[in-house]
Amino acid sequence: MIKDNQKYFNRLHVVLDAAIIVISYMLAWYLRFASPFSDIGENVGVLSARTYFQMLYVIVPGYLILYYNFNLYTPKRATVHKYEILNIFQANVVGLILLMAGWYLVAQIHFSRAMMAYFFVINILLTNVGRSLIRALLQYFREKGYNLKYILLVGYSRAAEEYINRINSNPQWGYVVRGILDDSVPRGTVYKGVKVVGTIENLLYILPENKLDEIAITLSLKDYDDLERIVDICENSGVHTKFIPDYNSMFPSRPYTEDLMGLPVINIRYVPLTNTLNWVAKRVVDVAVSLVGLVIASPVMLAAAAAVGCTSRGPIIFKQERIGLHNKPFKMYKFRTMKVQKQAAEEQAWTTKDDPRVTKVGRFLRRTSIDELPQLFNILRGDMSVVGPRPERPQFVEKFKEEIPRYMVKHQVRPGLTGWAQINGYRGDTSIKRRIEYDIFYIENWTMSFDIKIMFLTIFKGFINKNAY
Repeated sequence: MIKDNQKYFNRLHVVLDAAIIVISYMLAWYLRFASPFSDIGENVGVLSARTYFQMLYVIVPGYLILYYNFNLYTPKRATVHKYEILNIFQANVVGLILLMAGWYLVAQIHFSRAMMAYFFVINILLTNVGRSLIRALLQYFREKGYNLKYILLVGYSRAAEEYINRINSNPQWGYVVRGILDDSVPRGTVYKGVKVVGTIENLLYILPENKLDEIAITLSLKDYDDLERIVDICENSGVHTKFIPDYNSMFPSRPYTEDLMGLPVINIRYVPLTNTLNWVAKRVVDVAVSLVGLVIASPVMLAAAAAVGCTSRGPIIFKQERIGLHNKPFKMYKFRTMKVQKQAAEEQAWTTKDDPRVTKVGRFLRRTSIDELPQLFNILRGDMSVVGPRPERPQFVEKFKEEIPRYMVKHQVRPGLTGWAQINGYRGDTSIKRRIEYDIFYIENWTMSFDIKIMFLTIFKGFINKNAY
């Protein structure tokens, strides 16, 4: 079985990657210099074929090291294929940059950049094809009953149920749950085809049989007093043991730990923007983008201001109190899109479809999000960011923090003109719960490239708001 020869399988995987790198490189050389489509003149700045192929002594081991550092040799049972594709792309980008930098340092001007561009594309494609074939082959073996991993769960809990749900939903992982041991739930209780087969003390009789590949400790919170003893029993048996905590609802998707002189401390939530360098970098981008945005959008803003002023009485700019970073209120600017009304009436509720308070010009401004453009001044002032969770009015913050779990997490970063929730369709009259889920994902997974991605997606699909009334 493959799992019994995993070491040899991994070595074979490395050999396959090395072969793909060589094939991609040779094919790139052929397309650039020897194919009918090549446009190379006779000996004009062309290095010998031997010189090119000698580079493989550097490229092959170098790329394999990069693949290792980009986690391309980790077990594939529970890895998401799209992340593997991304890692292959990133490894090849880094490899190409290092090669270009090396040629620059040794003043090698004749090495064909076009050939390396071919190699870059071909190697990514062939490596992905190779990985896909391996996944398909492993899945075939698992469907035939080979390369399976047999697991026993210790403890019946929410974590155990979630683990079983994921295993049942992903048969390609090749996991088989033999049963659950628990002291509180009666023997014979079944969840999604997995049965409680005994008490935790049965571990002492089951482990010596050596028929299990893994033990997953899925104790409920009330049973954590027994955790150390159970870990000792499992570790002494030599069976691979993992721990699935029963407090996932309290933890983020990517918790992180600190080491306080040997004491591990788990932070409940990781917020990258609490890092000073990240905060400064985001602020610099905010200022630059808002200044450029004001210049580019100035004709549109002038036209909108004129339309608002000429079609209804009242101020052109509407100021509304919103809750921002660290729960502090600020005045958010918008083009006025409604008839002037008393503050009590304005605070009463959200705008609804065909709301009579919205002017004809206002309806167009809302639909196209032009009414939001004055918030570029909020960004310059530091009240807002270009990208972040949308700010809400105080009365709704008070309401939602009691109804929506983790709602207040969004106030750990500056609110944004656009955001991950908004470009995924959660704007206006949409699910607050789903919106918060997207906001928290953004907060926990922030990177500068993520911000740039959201900005570009906003340009292409974020301005027209079908939920704006």
